Amino acid sequence: MEEASKQLGKFGEDAKVLAGGHSLIPLMRLRLAQPTALVDINGIKELDHIKEDGSKLRIGALTRHVTLQNSNVVKDKLPLLAEVAGEVGDNQVRNMGTIGGVVAHADAAGDYPTIALMLDAEIVTNRRTIAAKDFFTDIFTTPLEADEIVTEVVFPVANGPHKYIKFRRRLFDWAIVGAAAQKMNGGWRIGLTNVGSTPVRAKAVEEALQKGAKPEEAAQHASDGLDPAGDLRASPEYKKHLARVLTKRAINQAEGRQ
Repeated sequence: MEEASKQLGKFGEDAKVLAGGHSLIPLMRLRLAQPTALVDINGIKELDHIKEDGSKLRIGALTRHVTLQNSNVVKDKLPLLAEVAGEVGDNQVRNMGTIGGVVAHADAAGDYPTIALMLDAEIVTNRRTIAAKDFFTDIFTTPLEADEIVTEVVFPVANGPHKYIKFRRRLFDWAIVGAAAQKMNGGWRIGLTNVGSTPVRAKAVEEALQKGAKPEEAAQHASDGLDPAGDLRASPEYKKHLARVLTKRAINQAEGRQ
């Protein structure tokens, strides 16, 4: 880790960390990223782990999606995370991509950032610990310094009712919009994917549910304050509509209703 940080510091902003490479390499192919140096951290074996730590679950940055998907520990302590991992890309992506890479990339269409934000996870680096709510500052933008590397993502244990839904055109696409629901500590946590420049926690929905609103009523608040960008797949209004519909479905399916 010390050597990797030193190399990143040597090349500064022009260097990039290479983990799974499934976000970085496509950007390089499109010439949207042209780093002068790649620092490959795959040899740092201590970054590949899943550890129970009391009421927390510590996931090493190099943990592959397929490992999370199949881990009995994750399925027992935070089954929502295993479910999300199984929704990431195709088999090739899941066998190479890493949770740390997705989190550090900070794409608003990424699945893990949504789960990290809604569950108040912590992003641990080789220097400090950053709350998820302070980590995702804009699209592809985080507080990470040039020589700083994500080492762990620390989630709370939550094994109550849960569901993650991705709405997409094709099976392995990024989500046009995604919605996550997790019941924990007597209340609901609701997160939204790809409805803004950062992941979104739908607190208005959580508050409505806490006050006794039915899922279909509470879900109408999922679009409160949203300002999603339109694209070829969906207009801003359609994304807001999807946020409401998918939030209702996620809550209902988490509780065993369709």
